Amino acid sequence: MSSRTATIASSVGLHARPAALFVKKVTAAGIPVTVGKVGGKTVNAASMLAVMALGAKFDEEVVLTADGEGSNAVLDDLVAFLETDHDEKA
Repeated sequence: MSSRTATIASSVGLHARPAALFVKKVTAAGIPVTVGKVGGKTVNAASMLAVMALGAKFDEEVVLTADGEGSNAVLDDLVAFLETDHDEKA
């Protein structure tokens, strides 16, 4: 099992649009991924409701874990995604 820590960069946190995009990436990865606040409970990262219920806010750290073939690459991609502000005004 692999794990990574990421800092939420989206200004609204891991809520609404960023959460939907994150869940879509997790689902496309095709391996089980969990996410949780540092020191808190973890949830299925492919569940939109579970991800939003975490209440992960801007600049908070979350821990991602994955198990399966290619888990390191998947986690690296998800960390890069979470550490990008997807609410940034163009």
